[in-house]
Amino acid sequence: MEKLLVNVFLVTLLVCLGHNVEGLGVNWGDITSHKLPPKDVVKMLQENGIKKVKLFNNDETILNALAGTGIEVMIGISNQLLKDLVNPDVAKKWVKENVTSYEPKSPKGVNITLVGVGNEPFLRDYKDTLTNVTGPALENIQNALNDAGLGDTTKATVPLNADVYLSPSYNPVPSGGFFRADIVDPLNYILKVLNKNKAPFMVNIYPFLSLFYGNGAFPFDYAFFDGVSNPLKDKDGVEYTNCFDANLDTCAAALAGAGYGNMTIMVGEMGWPTDGNNYANVTLAEKFYKGFVSYLAKGKGSPRRPGNVEAYIFALFDEDRKSTLPGNFETHWGLYYDDGTPKFPLDLHGNKKNLVPVPNVEKLSKKWCVIKPDVKNFTDVMTYACDRADCTPLTNGSSCQNLNDAAKASYAVNAYFQNSQQKDDSCNFEGKATVTTKDPSQGTCNFTIGFKSLTSISPSPSPLPSSDHSDAKAPSPSSSTSPSTPTFLAMGISFLVSLFFM
Repeated sequence: MEKLLVNVFLVTLLVCLGHNVEGLGVNWGDITSHKLPPKDVVKMLQENGIKKVKLFNNDETILNALAGTGIEVMIGISNQLLKDLVNPDVAKKWVKENVTSYEPKSPKGVNITLVGVGNEPFLRDYKDTLTNVTGPALENIQNALNDAGLGDTTKATVPLNADVYLSPSYNPVPSGGFFRADIVDPLNYILKVLNKNKAPFMVNIYPFLSLFYGNGAFPFDYAFFDGVSNPLKDKDGVEYTNCFDANLDTCAAALAGAGYGNMTIMVGEMGWPTDGNNYANVTLAEKFYKGFVSYLAKGKGSPRRPGNVEAYIFALFDEDRKSTLPGNFETHWGLYYDDGTPKFPLDLHGNKKNLVPVPNVEKLSKKWCVIKPDVKNFTDVMTYACDRADCTPLTNGSSCQNLNDAAKASYAVNAYFQNSQQKDDSCNFEGKATVTTKDPSQGTCNFTIGFKSLTSISPSPSPLPSSDHSDAKAPSPSSSTSPSTPTFLAMGISFLVSLFFM
């Protein structure tokens, strides 16, 4: 008995003294007007002990920076390429150029362990355009990896949206999970390929989106990891105190129902934005991430999937050139601001060491662009500036929503000014703006200062054109790093809401 108590004490002590979240990685997107040097970003990853990175493409500069580090890398194939990859020869060429060439089995190479074939291709917004090509593309990529002698260490998978599974209205609990009827056949194709090659099933889970699209009906605390007073009750006395576990187990039940109950589940995206909505702020993001890291560190897993959970945080950095079609929070998913500064303290390993910034980032001068006090009409100025810089903090529910109209215009022209690397001609706007050395930040609204970037995408000079303003920052709505559009309704919000309020 004494020996048992000692062992329990030692285990408890180890948990209290520290933890190590081995299964935690990060999504590194690059839809930004100012890119940090990849080598410096990799130094930051190493300093923070982050050993897994998920990319949405195969950027050569990023991959070269990751070479020789041992960091596990997942590269991505865009949805636009899926139709071409139905041709096995195209798949072989792609693997040769984007995987084999980086020598993933060499200590000096890039440790590519996963290839993401498309991104959320079964979203209803795609109207079945990718439904019948995703499986063959996946199979051809995996076969090409196998033929290249890489299949044992590099697996192909398809990152899927969590709306591919749900629970029935008559049994709205995780154990009733099943796959959507409209994609059963193409999904079974994918599952057979994954199972044959021992590759993971990858799904993107966003408790934030459950809260966002719940329109006030989704239980707030259920999006976090602190527990709830009214847990979701499943059969056999199983209770769910957070959205993540319930979502994961709905997926597990769907896999079991399809005949793949032992298939590994990997969470491809999981995060919380910090601006652009009432629920998107630094305080709630910090609460979410600290709860999630603690959850992972315990290694308990979910009721149906006990043990360690592998997940990739979405995302490493804010991305100011992303489409805001899903919501104004889309440009604010980063753990870090775009200048490589952590948004809040976060200890990933229980050693009382918080996230460190990206090294060697040189901030621009402490000066800002603001609207002159005597200017009364600045609508055209705001339109022009916001077409070319990120003004989402000005929207309802965001960090700068309480500014008066003049201050909002100043925020817009400053965002443009910093985006233009503080060039002399970028703070004029036909004489309506001027440069100041007094920080105009107010309350929660931070007027940022830019940083020197060799890869910046400079907007046009500030003089207003007479022609229509083109949107210089918004990529295609099908951008591969965008979490899901409103069709997401994470984990079947309707059945969760009905369960809590029936």
